[in-house]
Amino acid sequence: MNLDMSDLGQMFVVGFDGLSVNDDHPVVRSIQENNLGGIILFDRNIDGSRQNISSPEQLRALTSSLQNYTEKTLLVAIDQEGGKICRLKENDGFPASVSAGHIGSINDLADTDVQADGMADTLAACGINFNLAPVVDLNINPANPIISRYERSFGQETELVVRHAVQFIEAHHRRGVACCLKHFPGHGSSAEDSHLGFVDITASWQEKELEPYSKLFQSGFDDAVMTAHVIHRKLDPRGLPATLSRVIISGLLREELGFAGVTVSDDLQMKAISSQWDFEEAVQMAILAGVDLVIIGNNLVRQKDAFSKGIGAVVKLLDEGRIDEDQIRLSLERVRNLKQKIAGERPWKDSRPTT
Repeated sequence: MNLDMSDLGQMFVVGFDGLSVNDDHPVVRSIQENNLGGIILFDRNIDGSRQNISSPEQLRALTSSLQNYTEKTLLVAIDQEGGKICRLKENDGFPASVSAGHIGSINDLADTDVQADGMADTLAACGINFNLAPVVDLNINPANPIISRYERSFGQETELVVRHAVQFIEAHHRRGVACCLKHFPGHGSSAEDSHLGFVDITASWQEKELEPYSKLFQSGFDDAVMTAHVIHRKLDPRGLPATLSRVIISGLLREELGFAGVTVSDDLQMKAISSQWDFEEAVQMAILAGVDLVIIGNNLVRQKDAFSKGIGAVVKLLDEGRIDEDQIRLSLERVRNLKQKIAGERPWKDSRPTT
């Protein structure tokens, strides 16, 4: 079967400005003209002004409008981890949430189910179908400025993290919301923040950071995994961030650990990537490495033509023969499978560990 080039937009999730949309809004044109696969929502811009979310009622209207512009399921993604990392805030009329760190410290699966079910119910009621959570990083470095500092990890031990991640995922699946594990191959031992620049985990990373992923994959989880913009020179001797590393994504994640779902890049506009690579080059490297779904947040910076440039970058790879069409077809198939599960056309796999 020949590759349908009009489907390439399905490989992107893009952020935008606006509490509402109409026929002339840029994101609507991207959906209708270039088959945009998904959007990512933020409550506020980097300067503190509103971006997409002001109240539950407003958010429901926004997501409903967006879905009405396409016959396909639109991925509506958000970072709703709980606690300090949440886009749906209590001050804006949403239910309060607790952090993964708090959940892990209580270590009561029944309580975790209550917390996660409430979160997933809120997401589903607001038209959000893809939660970029849970974090399954092990809380190895207590001085970590981006994981431990914000209580984003369930804890230090694999079994604790896996148990609560499973409960979190199952609660979301009950509400028709997909989940995305992050940040592969592990961000919990790092000493820097990849939002701000270069992060090298070569000396701090421990092999046990792969265990939560391995156990969840073995038990059937196949929604999505987000790659980290971290460098590990022993995993990739070229010193490429995981998001741009074929050795780490196609090799370690796919072949060695057996992940069959959607690979998602962390935001390509983060400084760890944008300070080193041109945007179009970064898109190409991510796709070549094995990323299925590229996130362009348009939150840290504004790049109005990023989506069209991203598509152009993939087209160029194909035109120059630098990538096999089969790889693109497989990526599109994985994204389509994820959307079918969200739409109820395909069953979720059991994510509960068997041992």
